[in-house]
Amino acid sequence: MRVLITGANGFVGRQLALQLLSQGSVRGCPIDSLLLLDTQLGGFPDDPRLRLYSGSVTDAALIRRVLADGVDIVFHLVSIPGGAAEHDYSLGYQVNLLASLELLDQLRNKCCPPVLVYASSVAVYGAILPARMDETAIAQPQLSYGAHKLMVETALCDLARRGEVDGRALRLPGIVARPWQPNGLRSAFMSDLLHAFADGQTYCCPVSPEATAWWMSAKCCVNNLIQAAELEGLAQDTERVWQLPVLHLSIAQVIDALAARFGEVRRSLINFAPDSDLQALFAAHPPLKTPRARAAGFNHDGNAAALVRNALNLPAKQRRAP
Repeated sequence: MRVLITGANGFVGRQLALQLLSQGSVRGCPIDSLLLLDTQLGGFPDDPRLRLYSGSVTDAALIRRVLADGVDIVFHLVSIPGGAAEHDYSLGYQVNLLASLELLDQLRNKCCPPVLVYASSVAVYGAILPARMDETAIAQPQLSYGAHKLMVETALCDLARRGEVDGRALRLPGIVARPWQPNGLRSAFMSDLLHAFADGQTYCCPVSPEATAWWMSAKCCVNNLIQAAELEGLAQDTERVWQLPVLHLSIAQVIDALAARFGEVRRSLINFAPDSDLQALFAAHPPLKTPRARAAGFNHDGNAAALVRNALNLPAKQRRAP
């Protein structure tokens, strides 16, 4: 089994690579080669199954070289984040849209269509959301990032219909806790809040305590990506896009879970200066029901306490701070 991860040096990509190396197989077959593609690659274990390809996903010749010996499964994770893609439209257009379409085209194989798991985003819905949502919600992206994700979903479904790529797209919510550093994500406050509370540092939250968002840990995200690859027997006309189950939590609920873990005294380190535009786009999310995704084996973290534990890689039990 030959498996490729694009964006392998990213927050989710690196954890996915390590998980696949650890479990050693996917779809019931041993992983013989794990191909990692990103602009920079470093710090991975010395493992004979690894094949590292440094370069841009926009380089069509590099993609041809990576795929030259064939590939069975592709996890396509690489992207320019929403805020950065909005600021630099050309960069987002090249990476998020054109490079994804080129990869899809190079993967086409009528005789043995490869499995492609595509990391889409809840950004496809835009900011105007109904009071309650389910998997039938209409996509109305209001950022170029979301528009490009929706376009790639459409192309993926078309090639699945043609029997040329066995595609599966997952709409990901906010994934936490990303490293505490500039990353072009306007939803970075979700991760920054977790890190600040855990580290005992002051933090000015750019959304209100009542703001609600959709949350998922990187650990849970990786499990869902692998589950998408494991799905068997999808008909060509099967709907290939899943909205993942999410934890619908307010900032106050997340702070409650953090305080239960790290101590009530740290609440005083958090203050608020809400940005109305930011809150409208990323922190005014309604409840979201996903029975179809649940039936397919996808899950969220379970509850706020488990989210904190998984997102910060904490042990199952830890002594409460004074």
